[in-house]
Amino acid sequence: MNQQLFVTKRSGEREPLNLDKIHRVILWAAEGLHNVSASQVEIKSHIQFYDGIKTEDIHETIIKAAADLISEDAPDYQYMAARLAIFHLRKKAFGQFEPPRLYDHVRSMVESGRYDKHLLEDYSQAEFEEMEDFIDHWRDMNFSYAAVKQLEGKYLVQNRVSGEIYESAQFLYVLVAACLFANYPKNERMDYVRRFYDATSTFKISLPTPIMSGVRTPTRQFSSCVLIETGDSLDSINATASAIVKYVSQRAGIGINAGRIRALGSPIRNGEAFHTGCIPFYKYFQTAVKSCSQGGVRGGAATLFYPLWHLEVESLLVLKNNRGVEENRVRHLDYGVQFNRLMYQRLIKDDYITLFSPSDVPGLYDAFFQDQNEFERLYVQYEADDSIRKKRIKAIELFGLFMQERASTGRIYLQNVDHCNTHSPFDAKVAPIKQSNLCLEIALPTKPLAHVNDEEGEIALCTLSAFNLGAIESLDDLEGLAELAVRALDSLLDYQEYPVPAARNATMNRRTLGIGVINFAYYLAKHGVRYSDGSANGLIHKTFEAIQYYLMKASMELAKEKGACPKFNETTYSQGKMPIDTYKKDVDAICNEPLHLDWDQLRKDIQQHGMRNSTLSALMPSETSSQISNATNGIEPPRGYVSIKASKDGVTKQVVPDYENLKDQYELLWSIPNNKGYLELVGIMQKFVDQTISANTNYDPGKFDAGKVPMKQLLQDLLYAYKLGVKTMYYHNTRDGAADNQSDLAAKMAKHSPKTAEQLEQQAAVIEEDDDCAGGACKI
Repeated sequence: MNQQLFVTKRSGEREPLNLDKIHRVILWAAEGLHNVSASQVEIKSHIQFYDGIKTEDIHETIIKAAADLISEDAPDYQYMAARLAIFHLRKKAFGQFEPPRLYDHVRSMVESGRYDKHLLEDYSQAEFEEMEDFIDHWRDMNFSYAAVKQLEGKYLVQNRVSGEIYESAQFLYVLVAACLFANYPKNERMDYVRRFYDATSTFKISLPTPIMSGVRTPTRQFSSCVLIETGDSLDSINATASAIVKYVSQRAGIGINAGRIRALGSPIRNGEAFHTGCIPFYKYFQTAVKSCSQGGVRGGAATLFYPLWHLEVESLLVLKNNRGVEENRVRHLDYGVQFNRLMYQRLIKDDYITLFSPSDVPGLYDAFFQDQNEFERLYVQYEADDSIRKKRIKAIELFGLFMQERASTGRIYLQNVDHCNTHSPFDAKVAPIKQSNLCLEIALPTKPLAHVNDEEGEIALCTLSAFNLGAIESLDDLEGLAELAVRALDSLLDYQEYPVPAARNATMNRRTLGIGVINFAYYLAKHGVRYSDGSANGLIHKTFEAIQYYLMKASMELAKEKGACPKFNETTYSQGKMPIDTYKKDVDAICNEPLHLDWDQLRKDIQQHGMRNSTLSALMPSETSSQISNATNGIEPPRGYVSIKASKDGVTKQVVPDYENLKDQYELLWSIPNNKGYLELVGIMQKFVDQTISANTNYDPGKFDAGKVPMKQLLQDLLYAYKLGVKTMYYHNTRDGAADNQSDLAAKMAKHSPKTAEQLEQQAAVIEEDDDCAGGACKI
């Protein structure tokens, strides 16, 4: 006689094992999906039942089995696994499948200190009931499995020590909206809350990690990017390290400009001491960056910037190199090397570059950013001055060393400081751009801190979000989305707190935003155009013209209501200059698309009313946040139709959007013949984007003789990017010969037709009715 097995529920209660219940849950998760099989999931699960087995262990095993079946042949397993994971998540958060009412949930979370108490102070119970009417928990069923894992790992409010989760995704979206529009008049704000909730929960607007994980909690620092410039004094260097620690601990990625630090051997205090050079201070900054784990959400990280002509550059370029010893390496920072017109001219002419310590050449460092003609005049003057310490090196050798290290590490980046200042929303004479950020898409003015509480220094913050191009049916949609994004992020600047005075002052004065795009590869595929052959150039010109135009218009309209940012006078916009006036005209040779919007009228309106925000656009990588929308990341081509996404929370598979219908339209990364077409698209985007772009270069050694990418090709791409006005270059990716996580393509599959949310809701209700309490389906 077989012994009856019992399971242990999350409450600790025991009940008889019910295999039929497990089967019903899996059938529910498979409803309406194409080419998925409940029996395959059950077989793949290999559950070894034993008396007392935990129901949550059974559920997790089934989720993993469904997730493992995600493939090009059966992409819909990503939705089946997601549904199972949503059931599991809600059971962990609420003890049942059905979420609690919003007001009850918020009150409980405020009382436990997990939500900001202002939610109950700013909104009445009646307003929460109004939100309850439009919140749609069945939108959870639109997530892919990769999205649910990102939500669990990074975004949902939880105890990161015990792993307890306290909310589900729709609470996240509606409460972010409520927080960001709390300061709007009561007769207007609920309309904005509803519209912003709809835009984010249906994936039209993508939010970055700091906003999704932090807004609604008592922690109030949500800027993704922090730019900190150090001076050449010990007080300034110490103040920089202090600011780094404060911002890393609050989830921000850091850009450090250390270009002013004098070179090894420079005199200190009139020769009383011998300067130790850059490397000890870079190590100091590295220690500050790695001192915190950003609240368990992600590890601290930073990119440090310096000019190509710095006297120590040969040592600085190899700081990430695996050869060498710890004393002469600083491997846990990334580096951005700064170039300008004169550096490229010396390369083209096969001339020399002269290296200086910034402390020895008065005015040269500032002119590097502010005035290219003045920089060249001073540079040549100092080259001829025999009393100044210097070193000459062939330009080709120095560029070669840079490209060699960029290729071998992948993470030595590039900033063209002249393009960042000549095609900029800031007047370089009074607010020069001297650095970028961790991911090379932010370009904002900074000033060194003289000391920790210096209010005259300037730490630049940028608050980000992105439009999901794949969810946009018409470019006209961008006008309403731009208004929502600008208003929400501008409100966030007042809502958040500032641990360093220099950051608060800079943010309040400039009110900088960076709104980018995700799902670019899907957008190209959907329109039947490609990265490589120029067919996308006109479309991208029209698209990014619309993005920048509507963002600027939204900021101008907001300025009518709330006033222009205090330092609007330091922008080129105040002078009547638009992005269409200052871009690199070489772009016209690759794209002759005309302008379609009324820039002249916008120019007049902005000069009359000003703008609420100094900057509005920046194209960020969005590697993790794009997964929430099941979108391709940033502007990058996918490596495969099914991508393996690895993080500290494990490995997940993500299928490109609308794979069955568009697989022949996608251009995969390693099928693109070279970087030319991609760089041209970046140049076209940069014509309109007022900050900069996280743009990558990609090389497959197998396409070259002897399996080696020639230096000539690397330098050609560098020069072509400069010619097109590209401001920054991010990763250098080299195909290593390993598989790109892809199997051979299967025969074309029929279009899947998942059931509607209403049908799924009815099915879930049936499952739940078969048990004695809500959420029975999760009790398996």
